[in-house]
Amino acid sequence: MASPPEPPVFDRTPIDPMVPCVARVRRRRRDAPQVWTLDIEVDDGDGTKNFPFAPGQFNMLTVFGVGEVPISLSGDPAQARLPRPYSACRRRGIRCAHTSWSGRPGRLARPFGAGWPMTEAAGRDVVIVAGGLGLAPLRPALYQLLAGRARYGKIVLLYGARSPDDILFRRELESWRRRLDIEIEVTVDHATSAWHGHVGVVTTLISRADFDPPHAIALVCGPEVMMRFAITALHHARLDDQSIYLSMERNMKCAIGFCGHCQFGTVFVCRDGPVFRHDRVRNLLSLKEI
Repeated sequence: MASPPEPPVFDRTPIDPMVPCVARVRRRRRDAPQVWTLDIEVDDGDGTKNFPFAPGQFNMLTVFGVGEVPISLSGDPAQARLPRPYSACRRRGIRCAHTSWSGRPGRLARPFGAGWPMTEAAGRDVVIVAGGLGLAPLRPALYQLLAGRARYGKIVLLYGARSPDDILFRRELESWRRRLDIEIEVTVDHATSAWHGHVGVVTTLISRADFDPPHAIALVCGPEVMMRFAITALHHARLDDQSIYLSMERNMKCAIGFCGHCQFGTVFVCRDGPVFRHDRVRNLLSLKEI
């Protein structure tokens, strides 16, 4: 049997975040009524088109004359060095991530932030808990987990959306479910009679999931209130704080810790995160205002 492919190795050479590269949106896809995925082609200026990133990182995208916004990288990291677009995902409410992007040139800086602990996940069960748009920054981790499937134990994806129409990446969810080597459960907050799946908040699925708590790691992303309840449910399932990782998203503006908008206690979400191990931000998450 052929050995599974090695995970991609990313160049960690420091890159000046103030030196962006030119990019163009090649394709827009509406994944939900208010959510678009953008396929973006990068030109490094030397004829190459690649944009290596690690699962969980984000990017700052600028449309000339419109504005700048942090956007989750949601494509496949293994494809980032090939001459093809990568994907970013954002809600429609951000103007420069919607119609103003259509076919227009813009710029993007290199990937920012700490990503998901893919190395630490090797050899362990992996529980992914996603709420709403939180599935977007988790999708690259799923790509990498499934590409090197033999390296991990059980893989469980628990995903919650507001309604069936709000489910992201529906085709991929169906494709992954057909693999039979990943457990996928999807729930919605409310649905019509046409929906035959779970109804309720995603955190209720954690107690039913099949994984070995002492040998599991959890990756969680979604609205902050959902993540708080997910942590409680994971604790009840006997996961400790050192095995729970969260992706935060608090008012990021500059991506390099200068503006202070995303200060979270003693850390900055853009510079020190967005992925944090729970024990690092546990006391901060218990506060309503910081």
